[in-house]
Amino acid sequence: MGKKQVDEEPHVSGQANKPLSQPPHALPHPTVTQELRANADDGLSQQEANSRLDEYGRNELDDGPGVQPVKILIRQVANAMMLVLIMAMAVSFGISSYIEGGVIAAVIILNIVVGFFQEFNAEKTMDSLRSLTSPTAVAVRGGNTITVPTAEIVPGDIVELKTGDTVPADIRLVEAMNFETDEALLTGESLPVGKETETTFDADIGAGDRLNVAFSSSTVTKGRARGVVFATGMKTEIGTIAAALRATGKKTRPVKRKPDGSAKPHRYAQAWGLTAGDFVGHFLGVNVGTPLQRKLSKLAILLFGVAVVCAIICLAANSFSSNKDVIIYAVATGLSMIPACLIVVLTITMAAGTKRMVQRHVIVRKLDSLEALGAVTDICSDKTGTLTQGKMVAKRAWIPCMGTYAVGTSNDPVDPTQGDLSHTERPPTAIQVESENKDEKGGTTHENLLEDNAPLKDYLNVASLANLAHVHKSEDGWKARGDPTEIAIQVFVSRFDWNRERLTKEESWSQVAEFPFDSEVKKMSVIFANKTTSSNMVFTKGAVERIIGSCSLVRLEKGAELTEMTEDFRSTIIQNMEALAAQGLRVLALASKEYKGETGGDDSSYDRAAIESDLTFQGLIGLYDPPRVESAGAVKQCHQAGITVHMLTGDHPGTAKAIAAQVGIIPANNAAVAKDVADAMVTTASAFDKLSDDDIDRLPVLPLVIARCSPNTKVRMIEALHRRRCFAAMTGDGVNDSPSLKRADVGIAMGQAGSDVAKDASDIVLTDDNFASILNAVEEGRRMFDNIQKFVLHLLSENIAQACTLLIGLAFKDATGRSVFPLSPVEILWVIMITSGMPDMGLGVEIAAPDIMARPPQSLKKGIFTLEIIVDILVYGVWMACLCLASFSIIMFGFGDGNLGIDCNGSYTVECDTVFRARATTFVCLTWFALFLAWEMVNMRRSFFRMQPKSKRYFTQWMFDVWRNQFLFWAVIAGFVTIFPTLYIPVINHVVFKHTGISWEWILVFVEAILFFGGVETWKWAKRIYFRRTAKKTGKADLEAMVFSRYMTSDSVSSEGEGQVDEKKGG
Repeated sequence: MGKKQVDEEPHVSGQANKPLSQPPHALPHPTVTQELRANADDGLSQQEANSRLDEYGRNELDDGPGVQPVKILIRQVANAMMLVLIMAMAVSFGISSYIEGGVIAAVIILNIVVGFFQEFNAEKTMDSLRSLTSPTAVAVRGGNTITVPTAEIVPGDIVELKTGDTVPADIRLVEAMNFETDEALLTGESLPVGKETETTFDADIGAGDRLNVAFSSSTVTKGRARGVVFATGMKTEIGTIAAALRATGKKTRPVKRKPDGSAKPHRYAQAWGLTAGDFVGHFLGVNVGTPLQRKLSKLAILLFGVAVVCAIICLAANSFSSNKDVIIYAVATGLSMIPACLIVVLTITMAAGTKRMVQRHVIVRKLDSLEALGAVTDICSDKTGTLTQGKMVAKRAWIPCMGTYAVGTSNDPVDPTQGDLSHTERPPTAIQVESENKDEKGGTTHENLLEDNAPLKDYLNVASLANLAHVHKSEDGWKARGDPTEIAIQVFVSRFDWNRERLTKEESWSQVAEFPFDSEVKKMSVIFANKTTSSNMVFTKGAVERIIGSCSLVRLEKGAELTEMTEDFRSTIIQNMEALAAQGLRVLALASKEYKGETGGDDSSYDRAAIESDLTFQGLIGLYDPPRVESAGAVKQCHQAGITVHMLTGDHPGTAKAIAAQVGIIPANNAAVAKDVADAMVTTASAFDKLSDDDIDRLPVLPLVIARCSPNTKVRMIEALHRRRCFAAMTGDGVNDSPSLKRADVGIAMGQAGSDVAKDASDIVLTDDNFASILNAVEEGRRMFDNIQKFVLHLLSENIAQACTLLIGLAFKDATGRSVFPLSPVEILWVIMITSGMPDMGLGVEIAAPDIMARPPQSLKKGIFTLEIIVDILVYGVWMACLCLASFSIIMFGFGDGNLGIDCNGSYTVECDTVFRARATTFVCLTWFALFLAWEMVNMRRSFFRMQPKSKRYFTQWMFDVWRNQFLFWAVIAGFVTIFPTLYIPVINHVVFKHTGISWEWILVFVEAILFFGGVETWKWAKRIYFRRTAKKTGKADLEAMVFSRYMTSDSVSSEGEGQVDEKKGG
């Protein structure tokens, strides 16, 4: 809990934050609500909730100290890279090279300081993001049902719970329907516990027997409930065992023992060896972090091996001389190959990326997904609330013996007083959408429509009572809470003053049993008792195909008797459903019957199959959920980015097809497509599930739309994509979506409509449930991948340049046969310190390239080291080394006399002046090249002078580009500025850096800088020509034709994508 909760006296188990007259489980729920000053209907006002949040603190367990600066500081010192630098410093001081040792010490301190502050900020960012990924709760505030972070739940909040939710606090239940929770975390009880509301219990009864309380952190396994929060944070039952929840795992490997508990000595040695291996691996970074962090840690170890080889070469070139200048040069050459800042820059880049994603409505739960997002080839998305707005409005209702009822346009989807009611005796199949206003009698009052209309009343009974939504009018307008589909239906019946609340309070209807919606049976049913007629009724709603399969009777004419449902009339129902679905409406069927069986007992005592059989068909209802404005554009961008979008929805194929065409998942002119092609694009789950895995693999292409989708269908779709070597993202919000979310390479949960179970199974969470946010996540994933490639390319190119310059430079030998170094050890260390860390951090936060979403997905199999990157590293590194060696040679042998002097590695003399000038020129050139290369890496293909292809600033755009990323700009400028003190300040230049100030040599520096730019720009130009020609071979086509061309041919087997299956999730 927040720090404001202070235990002034010991907390009593089961009591509220502020003790009530008795523990809540011992009081009737109206009394608890009253003593907590809560409102069971409208909940707390937002102002009151904020006030209570200040009073009681946040609803959090005391989970430790959070970001720990001391541990971060230790991590900066105790890592493999820093250990190498410390060893180099020790060697320098050991051979009395105090200047070099001091410079290495400065490099160590700078790395520690910069790394500490940057990682501290990164940890704070990640800590704040962890709070965003915590579970959310559905609370009633000011009469509105809203999603609230669990940490902001306060005593007195009215909370609604459904299957899959994590209970946010200790709650005294007010309503419960078939409600069970898993309390194993609290009580150790493995079976779910059924809950009730009316019974009270003794004040001192154990937690496991408080059946009218839902405990914090337990999971809802069945049913639904509402209740009032009475305890939060450390005052909850789970708060009393918070210390146990915070216990960290053991860091030692367990000893393998025999069944009797004994173990042989070698088992202890094995456990100690594995523990030591884990420690070494953790220290080196090869078994911690994300896959990319582990790969780069292994790369750093490889480079350390290369560094040792380079040092040995330096010593061998000088006959393993014990001269301290040779030894320190060998050490510096080795250090030039070690990317000391690599892992720190990667960590900072990832932290900055996750923070940026939050601004784009994406919360990253698992860092591994950052690397996976850029490789996504297929997105499997739900329809309702993701591609559509999730704001449903009932537009059509068809009763066979009465005709079609319609609702006019409304600006407020929950206000039943807006929108005219109209009626026509014609069924949906006989109504032309464009002429519907002429066919329907507008402006009809609900009283007129209900007059002498028993079929309509029977229809409204089902729509109203087989419905858990709550619609009511409060002081500031109409409010609704519940599932969007059920709210839309409840608003529709409220237009006839047939609201569920009125029926249960004024019309003597009382609920007996409830059978919640199940994704397998696709139906929801209730049993209601009518006290006036002393009869029980079953009311059922659900998928049309499932409902009509359970119906045996129907009324075909007003006033006529019920007749047997025939197959011909079932076909008529399907035709009317398809007519409504073709308008983009989601269609449900309603049915009912009188229940003659026994009532009473638990809901599980009823035979659901028997209750939902032999029903009387009442009619259809069509709900419109308009596509999000941005969905069509997002789908088009996915296609441009080489990503295939699949819609997996529970809706009817006609509805799914209409929405899919509107947002561009299937061609807009789908009617002109051949039937076999249309069937390949759009199918049903029943048809898909009948296929074996081999049958699915033989399909030329996988369907773009699967209607009437079940959770198992989603899993099979993911597996089918994996077998085609695709890299799939899957969206989900329900408990049953968890298997597919875990199976997908990137599981995407909905932040608003998603259950906590789905969020726990996911890799990322969308805070706005918007399909366009998935595209944002993919773009950010690609941007981060690009930036990691950029700074790795910059870092390793620089390493190659230094290694080549230093090793080839060993060929320059003086009269004594000792190598004259083209760069002094301190110069080498200075270049490492100035040109690596800060510029690479700047590249890590670079914005996305203009064409980032016009490229195909990345391949995780190749990772960041693609063939292009490897060749670039070699080209840039060798080009920089050639220019550096050329500068040294031109000064020494072109303008100088070629005299390399004697002992010019140690001190300045007149004889060594030319060597010192050549060394200074080489130092400036290498520093400038490394800094310029950072700017060139902002875009790895486009010219530095033309990075924005659509810009009209033909000669000045590069100025705006370098200024835009100010972190990188000032890092480069700082590198330029610091060169001059090292060149011209006495003592520092001759004694420390072993070079001298230059004058006319600046002309050579500028010429070489121009050559450097010319070489890099020429290489980029050659790459652009190559990739342009490669692209031309594929030809240009209309985007829609290109995307759907696979569905127009029969020879596109297994061409779905070039991704690869994530090793973690298998495939």
